[in-house]
Amino acid sequence: MEIKIAVIGGTGVYDPDILNDIRDEKVSTPYGDVELKIGKHQGIMVAFMNRHGEGHSIPPNMVNYRANIDALKRLGVKNILATAAVGSLNPLMQPGHLIFVDQFLDFTKFRQQTFFDGGSAGVVHTDMTDPYCPELREVLSLAAQSQGLTYHNGGVYVCTEGPRFETAAEIKMYRMMGGDLVGMTGVPEAPLAREAEICYATIAMVTNFAAGISPVRLLHQEVVDTMIQNGENMRKLLMQAIARVDIDRACACHNIA
Repeated sequence: MEIKIAVIGGTGVYDPDILNDIRDEKVSTPYGDVELKIGKHQGIMVAFMNRHGEGHSIPPNMVNYRANIDALKRLGVKNILATAAVGSLNPLMQPGHLIFVDQFLDFTKFRQQTFFDGGSAGVVHTDMTDPYCPELREVLSLAAQSQGLTYHNGGVYVCTEGPRFETAAEIKMYRMMGGDLVGMTGVPEAPLAREAEICYATIAMVTNFAAGISPVRLLHQEVVDTMIQNGENMRKLLMQAIARVDIDRACACHNIA
């Protein structure tokens, strides 16, 4: 049975307990080996990848994004639902809310951004007008509605290099530029998925208001704790969304040419 759906678990989403009949799998890629799990949900084969490794051992700036996306492509995946913990710059997007982002601003600095490095790999200038699959975002919205979850279908995700949190001045700048959320993993994950011709959507959960907006200092453990506390909502959403995805549909995301 083909594996056409993958879940990438971010901070606080480490356990693929939404799946049954789970097995470990190692996939070799030109960028390194990737360990993940494969299971079933309502008879649908799903790959589950822990973005930060066992025990959250890989910081966001050190994640091997190219290996991760290439491994999913080699498994035949055509749809990725990625989870992410984010800080909010928008007072309407409050802790505990789910946001299905539709745009990003890239402030990363040192990451490998493409599979097309020139030479034998060629050079491709990929269109990123809509970096997140509109069809998957609609699936997520319908799934959230069915579960009575508070969500926003759309938002601008600001991706920073990390692993440090942002300064209050940086957050002020990001707000002036139209950012709604801030995180550290959305890029290059989304562009690489597009290059791999895979539909990609991010389920961002707000864990806190960002620096200068929040009245308290930011601690990573508080981010993890908030994600764990809201884990049941994330599981409900993922289970509903997986069941609603038409794995055989055609989509513009599947052709970058």
